Amino acid sequence: MDSNREIIIDGESLTFEQVLAVAYCKPGESRVLLDDNAKANVNRASAAVDTLLERGEIAYGITTGFGAFKDKIISREEVEELQRNIVVSHAVGVGDPFDTPTVRAIMLIRANTLARGFSGIRIETLELMLECLNRGVHPMIPEKGSLGASGDLAPLAHSACVLIGEGKAEYKGEVLSGADALAKAGLSPVVLKAKEGLALTNGTTVMTAVGLLETARAIRLAELADVSGCLSLEALNGTLLAFDERIHAVRPHPRQIDTARNLRNLLKDSEFVRGFDPTNVQDAYTLRCMPQVHGACRDAVAYAEWLLKIELNSVTDNPLIFQDDNGNIEVISGGNFHGEPLALAFDYLTIALAELGNISERRIMRLTDEASNAHILPAFLTENGGLNSGFMIVQYTAAALCTENKVLAHPASVDTIPSSANVEDHVSMGVTAVLKLRQVVKNLSTILSLELFCAAQGIDFRRKVIGADKKLGSGTAEIYRAIRNSVPFIENDEYMKGHMDVVQDIADRFINRRQSQTGK
Repeated sequence: MDSNREIIIDGESLTFEQVLAVAYCKPGESRVLLDDNAKANVNRASAAVDTLLERGEIAYGITTGFGAFKDKIISREEVEELQRNIVVSHAVGVGDPFDTPTVRAIMLIRANTLARGFSGIRIETLELMLECLNRGVHPMIPEKGSLGASGDLAPLAHSACVLIGEGKAEYKGEVLSGADALAKAGLSPVVLKAKEGLALTNGTTVMTAVGLLETARAIRLAELADVSGCLSLEALNGTLLAFDERIHAVRPHPRQIDTARNLRNLLKDSEFVRGFDPTNVQDAYTLRCMPQVHGACRDAVAYAEWLLKIELNSVTDNPLIFQDDNGNIEVISGGNFHGEPLALAFDYLTIALAELGNISERRIMRLTDEASNAHILPAFLTENGGLNSGFMIVQYTAAALCTENKVLAHPASVDTIPSSANVEDHVSMGVTAVLKLRQVVKNLSTILSLELFCAAQGIDFRRKVIGADKKLGSGTAEIYRAIRNSVPFIENDEYMKGHMDVVQDIADRFINRRQSQTGK
């Protein structure tokens, strides 16, 4: 992204690309600022909270306790203590801390939610959050502890702790107390006022942030799956006939059609594919049905992307403050913090990506199993089998990752454990769903890189038969060259992990290209 670029947030127009740009940039490369109209809206809601306090009105989370303590009335003198208490008492997350890009995405999305002006936070608190983001004060947020309703309470509490000088934060590579991190960045903690602690800790921000980063990777993984599948098809002397646009026009699922078109483009001008052969009229499903399978998986990716674009600019805390032009104020309790829409989408996407891994692993099997590939390629992609094991155990690794993905594909959204003395009696498990998604994304990236590793070996065997001068498809030639520039043809058994890591790095660069293109 451009150096020192400014991103203005208003709670209504934050984009996928802006989140990715802020998440993956270094502190100082961008500044996130609050829109002037958003400032007015935030100030208006904050003033409404003050008005309610002056009137002595009962409003959930402002003059009452939280959750099961919703009926406990809090005196005006205890309001500040109440808001501090919700932050420190809810900071009970466990597990590894989120990585820096995820934390930056959380901070940006949370600030954008609060910028809509329905949450009652003060402008100085919101601007401190943005300054932490801009200066690189990154709260240490444990991954686990959220039930996904009443939002991502535990992780968001860890994020909010730093604003009041509590908890821990990373600053310039050093993990410090919240107070020390703020001081080193030239910032001072705030004392939370009425409604602010609840506004900072209540909502779907964490699952949204992780889901967005993983959905962005899933978009690229779907593209990489097409590339790896096409390289395998060329290594296996497959045919393009099943990708004929007429076939897909009569079953007009849009992303099936798109995938078939993409496969045709990737394989354009390839001399490694066969035309019509009356003795071999069709390929195995893993090759022939790529448009149908990859296309269906793209449907899940597209659904998650569509949903997240809505969630980015949604107000997801509770209660919300509404005002009319006559100055009438209503504090309304609802359930926008409930992560069910996201949890379902993440479970759906996890299942779809597990399927992309399944079909890729079966192509690896076909590349390595001489009987399955009709002796087009030698057993385990090695000429001197027996003495050499070749790529035999590469397929094992892919199979192991597929099995893990199948376990992780069990939906989290169908589970619920009531909490807060059964007041919060149905929860989404949205963060559980998205953390499973994150692991499946990682596994799928490796499975596809293993397919590329095997397919490149298969291409070299085919060259021995059809000629070294034969051309690969216009889309597969690039990644084949990238592999062969760093990884040799494997003549005899050698240390395979080193080569696998190099191909994984090539695959990761392909996947992460989307991040490098953001902010343009």
